[in-house]
Amino acid sequence: MKWLESCLIAISMYSKIPVPQVEWTKEKMSHAMCFFPLVGVIEGCLLGLWLFIAAQFNLSVGIRFLWASAIPFLVTGGIHMDGFMDTMDAVHSYGDRTKKLEILKDPHLGAFAVICAVVYLLLYTGSMYEFCENARGKAMFYPVLFLFSERVFSGLSVVMFPSAKNNGLAAAFSQASEKKLDKKILLLSLVLLAVLAFGIWGVQGLEVYGVCLVLQGVLFAWYDKWSKRISEVLLETWLDFPAGRGTDMSDGSGIFIENNVKISELVK
Repeated sequence: MKWLESCLIAISMYSKIPVPQVEWTKEKMSHAMCFFPLVGVIEGCLLGLWLFIAAQFNLSVGIRFLWASAIPFLVTGGIHMDGFMDTMDAVHSYGDRTKKLEILKDPHLGAFAVICAVVYLLLYTGSMYEFCENARGKAMFYPVLFLFSERVFSGLSVVMFPSAKNNGLAAAFSQASEKKLDKKILLLSLVLLAVLAFGIWGVQGLEVYGVCLVLQGVLFAWYDKWSKRISEVLLETWLDFPAGRGTDMSDGSGIFIENNVKISELVK
């Protein structure tokens, strides 16, 4: 029952899909990250289904790729884009450490957030156009591979990366998770997906999946390095902050009590 409730929490948190509501307790949230990739599977299947239906009605490539580009945002409600834009504001700050912390606390969007979002959407829609124009048959469901593995890495970031503070969505899921078990399950799911990719799409499916893993693995490693650097900044500032001295710090992540520094939820 606990696993089912974790599944429902993951779907309700990371998508707009209506599911039965359950109380968010630490026990019920303990394995929510293990079901995060399921949201990616749903997105990928809906995207592939749309392309299949569009092909049956011989809809134009323009209609196909525009709706295909919108489906992930419609399913998730834009929660990942929100996190991406918050993060880009922090990453592209050229000020000193104090300035970076001020930007992290600011709830408003900055120029870099908008610029990066525009660049992201241009690259995303351009890639989707090429995919919609060339995908045929079972290849229409290749997004399942990308979106599943992408969500696996997102789940791993929550259970592996240091939290910037002891409140917020990322911190809540991180603190509730059974990290060692969840990490093993998420890594195992990547292996199982490779087997399924070969079984459904053959060698070409494995090649596509391999490209997805390489690209996402590089991004994951970069974000891991960046998040640790930010945590070190937070720790140093915490030590210099009078209200912070003597306050308990969990997992060495530089938690602020009075300062309440905001870091975007990691790969929401």
